[in-house]
Amino acid sequence: MRTKKILIGMLALLAISTAMTAVAQQTDKLPPINVKEYKLKNGLTVLMHQDHSTPIVTTSVLYHVGSKNEAPGRTGFAHLFEHMMFQGSKNWTYDYLSALEELGANVNGNTTEDRTFYYEVVPSNFLERALYLEADRMGGLLDAMDQTKLDNQRDVVKNERRQSYDNRPYGTMGERIDEIIYPEGHPLHHSVIGSMTDLSAASLDDVKNFFRQYYVPNNTYLVISGDFQEKQARQWVDKYFSKIKAGSGIDRPNPPMPQLSSVVRKQFEDPFAQLPRLDITWPGVRQYHPDEAALDILDSILATGRGSRLQSNLQYGKELVQTISAGNGTTEIGGEFQIDAIARPGKSLDEIEQEINKEVERIKKDGVTADEVSRAVSGREAQAIYGLQTVLGKATRLAYYAAYLNDPNYFQKDLDRYLKVTPDDVKRVANQYLGGNRVVMAYVPSKTPPPAAATGKPTSTESKKKDAAVIAKQTEMLPKGGPDPKFALPAIQKTTLSNGLNLWIVPQHELPIVSMNLVINAGGTSESAEKAGVAAMTAAMLTQGTKNRSSVQISNSLQAIGAQVNAGAS
Repeated sequence: MRTKKILIGMLALLAISTAMTAVAQQTDKLPPINVKEYKLKNGLTVLMHQDHSTPIVTTSVLYHVGSKNEAPGRTGFAHLFEHMMFQGSKNWTYDYLSALEELGANVNGNTTEDRTFYYEVVPSNFLERALYLEADRMGGLLDAMDQTKLDNQRDVVKNERRQSYDNRPYGTMGERIDEIIYPEGHPLHHSVIGSMTDLSAASLDDVKNFFRQYYVPNNTYLVISGDFQEKQARQWVDKYFSKIKAGSGIDRPNPPMPQLSSVVRKQFEDPFAQLPRLDITWPGVRQYHPDEAALDILDSILATGRGSRLQSNLQYGKELVQTISAGNGTTEIGGEFQIDAIARPGKSLDEIEQEINKEVERIKKDGVTADEVSRAVSGREAQAIYGLQTVLGKATRLAYYAAYLNDPNYFQKDLDRYLKVTPDDVKRVANQYLGGNRVVMAYVPSKTPPPAAATGKPTSTESKKKDAAVIAKQTEMLPKGGPDPKFALPAIQKTTLSNGLNLWIVPQHELPIVSMNLVINAGGTSESAEKAGVAAMTAAMLTQGTKNRSSVQISNSLQAIGAQVNAGAS
């Protein structure tokens, strides 16, 4: 890290509850992540990483299929399957969660353009059960799939689309931008959630065929990360996964990155929006492209923190915008660089666009400073280290690196990409990618009120009435947990400072991170009725500047050490 010491002075403010996490020492090297990789005969890639610091383990499964693999007229299938995978399989025909919830497990799934990802974090003595259930739905989902379950989850997904896209402010903006950036027929032309028309048209056979093609061992990465014994885990993996049949070869779409031939301007009225929003999008690069890291650093310099170019000028200087952000979004076959702003009441989107263009052109002409690059790189370095705090975080990166790069232990190489970025690199990519041809899209509040929200028929996550006898029989088949693992909480060193402040310290040397919490016994219950909300307001003011430091100085100092600060009241 470029800065050796942590700024503690700001925590000496009047506070209700403040949390700060920062990288504690100067280092450009990540702690080693020991991983073992092997393949079953059916093509399943297995990755194992042991971490005995806490008696928990995660099983993560990445299916290398996402919305980009969907055929025209079949959009939304990958995301629909994310839901179907929780509806029961051959040997556990009921809700997937119900077999794990009694364990206190953390279970979920998510879908992107490139992959569908599932995980369970369970007590380490229940690893076998997690593997059993994952194998059962990989090899036996179709045995339990029926029209009722499909109709049920199709309606759930439709309602999700209504809530997240159709009936929320700016909800369809991203879809419309992608439809312009990626021409019709391109795998990224449509959204992950798909269209209502395609979801309605999906037949049971369509869905089953999609599963047979992509949910196969030779398109899958199984990661076991946490507290387990390798020999026993290998035996369970072989027992439950080795008999699942491999699928046929899978075609990977690989179209050229599209380019725009002109500026495309679009404006839409949004009945749900209260304020105008502007989005400027340039075609970018694919993930792990040689210029991806420099573009990531550029987006941080533009709009991360109060000291960034766009926030300091448009948000806190000229006060034109409520919020402004920049992002370099990348996938396996596409990428977009975006700047997004929501206007303050009464402010003009034209003026906001002009000011954004000025800042971009200033970087293209004059470049950026070494200090700006250093702060942005420190943020990336901190993110890399923070991601190693949990077994799930490590499992996720292992799966991604294996699927996308065929190199599960890419952690240090990934960070090195950012450590090598120079101010000249940032100036170069700004000139190369942030040219005149772009999409400029505006959403403005509609003069007419929003229509009544459409709703689907009532649905349930249960596809059929539970039969107690069947549940009892299937529960008996579930692998039982082993002996409860031993776990001892770390020792707490307690002392009281001369000013009366109680100080508790818990040393932890696994990662070069320091986490601090300052808690004062005063919150909402200490407020008078006439001053309700003053505790929350006080907490919100903690990073707005002090006697000795402005808010920009605080923000820049925190960025320089990759620190995160949160404050709140309760």
